[in-house]
Amino acid sequence: MRTFNTEGPCNPSKHYMIDALRGLGDDLSALIENNKYFIIHAARQSGKTTLLRALASGICAGGGYRALYCSLETLEGVDEAAIGIPAIVDAVKNALVNYSFPDASSFAAATDLGAPYSALQNSLVAYCRTLDKPLVLLFDEADCLSGATLIAFLRQLRSGYINRDDVPFAHSVALAGMRNIRDYSEEYRKPLSTLGSASPFNIVAETMTLKNFTKEEIAGLYAQHTTETGREFTGGAINMVWEQTQGQPWLVNAIAKLAAGKKDGCETPAPVSVDMVSEAIHELTLRKDSHFDSLAARLREERVRSIIEPILIGKESAISRNSDDFSYVMDLGLIREEFGRVEPANPIYGDAIVRTLSRDVREEIDGGRYGIPRYIKNSKLDMDYLLCDFQIFWRENEAIWRNKKDYQEAAPHLVLHAFLQRVVNGGGSISREMAAAAGRVDICVTYGERRYPIELKIRRDATTYGKGVEQIFGYMDKLGCADGWLIIFDQSGTTPWDEKLFIKKEIRRHKTVTVYGC
Repeated sequence: MRTFNTEGPCNPSKHYMIDALRGLGDDLSALIENNKYFIIHAARQSGKTTLLRALASGICAGGGYRALYCSLETLEGVDEAAIGIPAIVDAVKNALVNYSFPDASSFAAATDLGAPYSALQNSLVAYCRTLDKPLVLLFDEADCLSGATLIAFLRQLRSGYINRDDVPFAHSVALAGMRNIRDYSEEYRKPLSTLGSASPFNIVAETMTLKNFTKEEIAGLYAQHTTETGREFTGGAINMVWEQTQGQPWLVNAIAKLAAGKKDGCETPAPVSVDMVSEAIHELTLRKDSHFDSLAARLREERVRSIIEPILIGKESAISRNSDDFSYVMDLGLIREEFGRVEPANPIYGDAIVRTLSRDVREEIDGGRYGIPRYIKNSKLDMDYLLCDFQIFWRENEAIWRNKKDYQEAAPHLVLHAFLQRVVNGGGSISREMAAAAGRVDICVTYGERRYPIELKIRRDATTYGKGVEQIFGYMDKLGCADGWLIIFDQSGTTPWDEKLFIKKEIRRHKTVTVYGC
C-alpha cells in the first residue's frame, strides 16, 4: 500500500503523488531542446528532487539525450575551491556510476584535481567526447555551494558554455535549489567589487519555480488514497487543508498522513473529517519535525527578520518589495503576496513563526504565576481578567523583552501571543491574521463554543485609537461576535506608565469593545 510521503523524494510505486513536473514539462523540454542553461528554485520540501529525477528519467526514456541527476548536498559549507571542486567532480562520477552511464568509472581519470579552476570543466569535456548522445546535467541542491567553490563551479560552467560549439561540453545544465539566480549572484559578489562582462550568470536563459499544489491537486492526491483504501476525505477536510497550507506540498502530505493514520476502531473507518484534520494540524505544530526546525533557523537570519518583523506588527512601510531580502524570503517559501497584502505563506507557517519567536516568553510565563486555570470560570474564558494580568506582566517585563537582540519592535506582539498561547494548551485554539498592509494584527481565540476577537495595534499617532476601534468593530462583524478587545501598545518611550495603562469601553449597536492600553 502506498503512503503519504514526508521523508524525501517521491516514488510513484511507494507514495501517493501528483505529476512530478507539475505543468512544467513542456517548458523544461523546450529549454533542453534549445541548448539552454536554467535555474529551478522552490522552497524546501516542495518537490524539487522529485521533479529533477522524473525529468532525468523522462529525458533518458526519450532517447535523444543522456540526462544525469547529481546532488551537491554534501558540499554545504565547503568554501575552498581546492576541496570543493574535486568533491564536485567526485559527486558527478558517483552519479554516473550509480545511474550506469557508459565508461562512468573512467570519468576524470586523467584530470589534474590539483587545478580546481579547470578540473570540472576538463573532466566534462573529456567525458562528453566519449558520449554517443548530448549530456544534460541536473544539479540538485546547487545553492549549498558557497565561497570560492561556488565561484570556481560557475566559472567553469560558463567557460564550457561559451566554447561548446568548438569543444564538447554539457548540452544543457539545470541548477536547482531554494534560491533564485539573484542570490547566487549576491553570494558571488561578496569577494568581488564587480562581476564584469564575464559574469557566469549571463548564461542562464530562464529561472523557473515550482508552485504549491492547487486545491484541485490536493483533492486528486487524496483521491488516490481513497481509491486504494476506500477511506474518503470529506469536502470540508480538503477545504481546511487548502486553507491552512495554501498547497505547501510537505504540509499537505504531513496532515494527510496524520489524519488518515488515525483509526476509529471500525471495520470500515469513517471518512477523514474536518475535526480529524484540525487535530492533525494541532499535533503537527507541536512536534519537532525538521521541516519546522529549518523554518525556525531561517527566522534568525537578519535578512529574514527584516521582512518577517513588519508582518508581525502590520508595518507595511518597513517592507521594500523590490529588495533582495524580500525576494529571498519569498523564495524560501516563508511569505506570499496576496491582493497587495504581504503575509505568512500559510496560516500554519504564521502560527509556527509566532510560536518559535515567542518560545522564550512562554517558558518564563509558564514558570510564573500566570497559570491558565485562573482565567477559566464556568468553562468560559475570562478574557478581561487575562488581559488585566497581561498589563501587569508587560509593565514588569517590557524593558527586558524590548532589549533582546532579535525582533525588538515585535516584542509587544510576541509577548501577548505567548500569553494567549497557553489558551491553546488549555483546550482552546488561536487563529491569527497577519499582513503588513493591514496596519494591525487580528487574533481570534476560541475556547469552548465562544470566540474572542482581539486586535493589536502600535500607537503611531493620535489617530491610532480611533482607527483601532473601527477596525475591531469590523472584525467583530466579520466573526459575528458581540464582544471584542483592542490592545494598543505605546512604544514612544516618553509616555509615563500611568498614562500608558488604561481600560476603556466602546459600545455600538449592542456590541462592546474593551480597549487596553499598554
